[in-house]
Amino acid sequence: MKKIFTAATVEEAKQAAAAEFGAAESEITFEVIEEPKKGLFGKVKGEAKVEAEYEPPVVVTKADVAKKYMLDVIAAMGIENAEITVSDTENGALFEIKSEEIEELIGKKGELLDAFQYLSSLVCNKLDRDYFRISTDCAGFRARRKVQLEELAKKISANVKRTGRTSALEPMNPYERRIIHAAVSEIEGVTSRSTGEEPYRKVLISSTEKKPRNDFRGGKGGRKGGGRRGDRKPRAHYDITTSFEKDYKRPKPEDNLNTGLYGKIEF
Repeated sequence: MKKIFTAATVEEAKQAAAAEFGAAESEITFEVIEEPKKGLFGKVKGEAKVEAEYEPPVVVTKADVAKKYMLDVIAAMGIENAEITVSDTENGALFEIKSEEIEELIGKKGELLDAFQYLSSLVCNKLDRDYFRISTDCAGFRARRKVQLEELAKKISANVKRTGRTSALEPMNPYERRIIHAAVSEIEGVTSRSTGEEPYRKVLISSTEKKPRNDFRGGKGGRKGGGRRGDRKPRAHYDITTSFEKDYKRPKPEDNLNTGLYGKIEF
């Protein structure tokens, strides 16, 4: 930007330019257009006129880096005219990806959205040590997925209450585990906890009500009817994870319900 400043002296004009631009004089290019003239008996006539040119430095934010990375990857996928809207969230930002090719950007069970979220976090958080939390969404997928997981939590909880046996879900990311924990916490008679190490960390849903054991002694097998341990049915596992999470994702688990739905990934 360019602007002309006038003052009693050239130095005062430069100082006025530095104050207005909010920059040091050394960062501004000056051109003296007119200097005050000395008249008779040393009296100064007129004012100094200085043209100042200043270009503010481009500040690259973590959101800028993450957005550019996502758009570059999307373009490399052959998807054109994609747009990303960034909105601030606590300790980070939500990146809403918009395109006509929705399925190609979401992936099976949101695995591509998870990939964008994880990889862009790795890229942008190299700038400094302050963690910047990235969340991704496309066409309201996250809200629909949340409803699906809550229904799953209710279904499994009902089965656990009926049988008294703990059920284990297949591994999922911290965001989805917290949805399950939050849903289970609203259901009386069951509790949930996470177990295992990433990327195989999963949720266990257990009954809080003690069930009487039906294992009266009798018969050859030492149990009623001579039953054997091998006759028991294995516990049910519900697979709602994604291949990306199983093979690549390595976030540190955060299962505290007070941290919000989008968890921090520590490296």
